[in-house]
Amino acid sequence: MPLAQPATPTRLRFAVLGPLTGEAGGRPLALGPLKQRLVLAVLLSRANTAVPVDLLTDAVWPEEPPRTARKNLQVYICTLRTLLGREEGPDRLSHSAAGYLLRVAEPELDLLRFRALARAGRAAADGGALAPAARLLRQALDLWQGPPLADLRRSPAVAAEADRLEARCLGVHEDWAETELELGNAGAVAEDLAELAERHPLRERLQAARMNALHLSGRQAEALAVYDTHRQLLARELGLEPSPALTARYRELLARGRSLPTTARPDRGTGPGGSLLPADTADFTGRTDELRQLVDELGSGGGRVAVLTGPAGSGKTALAVHAGHLLADRFPDGRVLVRLRTEDGAARPLPEVLAELAALTGRPG
Repeated sequence: MPLAQPATPTRLRFAVLGPLTGEAGGRPLALGPLKQRLVLAVLLSRANTAVPVDLLTDAVWPEEPPRTARKNLQVYICTLRTLLGREEGPDRLSHSAAGYLLRVAEPELDLLRFRALARAGRAAADGGALAPAARLLRQALDLWQGPPLADLRRSPAVAAEADRLEARCLGVHEDWAETELELGNAGAVAEDLAELAERHPLRERLQAARMNALHLSGRQAEALAVYDTHRQLLARELGLEPSPALTARYRELLARGRSLPTTARPDRGTGPGGSLLPADTADFTGRTDELRQLVDELGSGGGRVAVLTGPAGSGKTALAVHAGHLLADRFPDGRVLVRLRTEDGAARPLPEVLAELAALTGRPG
């Protein structure tokens, strides 16, 4: 009769790329009260690395820890040890002078799997294997189930860990977008980045990828609008200008826009009969009287001209773009937006403006 084999340890799985969750053998784990989950969240965010006791204390008691903080922390650690179970080899959760260390294997934690896929994707891209790189990076991104540790961000220490994780996700998202653009999948990138770029408007690499995706999708005016919006936001919030690289890319897109072929499809926003306006603002508010007057004047026919004036940053462009979208049925031949100033605020030469307008409306030369 063969000897009995030792029982295989129940496979644990934890997730921090979204709400904190855990399971054992496919069944959800009860992770305990809030303070215990805060401790576990920080340990998992820094898995396989010693976490100082002070950091764990700050995570649980961000303001004024009680005199019994260290003892209470030891209770949470003891409970977590029971939750994790016993296996052969080193303890899963050990203590040293550097702090507490939680040992987790790659299949047991989504964060470790994310890092491994991201590394493999970047290595494939560096080696010129773009299709496998894009696939690996997409697999890494698909592990995310929402904002990391969203249910525990009331703790500043946990919020800081979550922000660090989210920054890594953004970097991988940018890697994926640039790889897909090299593969010629601009349409998918443009749609994927729309919401993400709005949530992170100051992240220049993300805005650059979106500009390139829109341009390669034939949405020239929207690509230029991304740069203009980013430039204004940088100036307003930080008093800075876009990087020379992004500015050079903007100028390149401007030059290409003036030489677009007449065969460009209107429904892609690059020819007569389509919209060459930036995307409309879904939550446009205010300026009710001005908007009504503008729509009435331009919608009445007769080749009327309306001029909007006001100080910089007062919303003239947003108002004009919103009105342009509202007047779509009155102008079936098309609606366009042409910038009259360069990125540094200088007036563009009239021949240059006219050449761009002619190219955008399908009449180059």
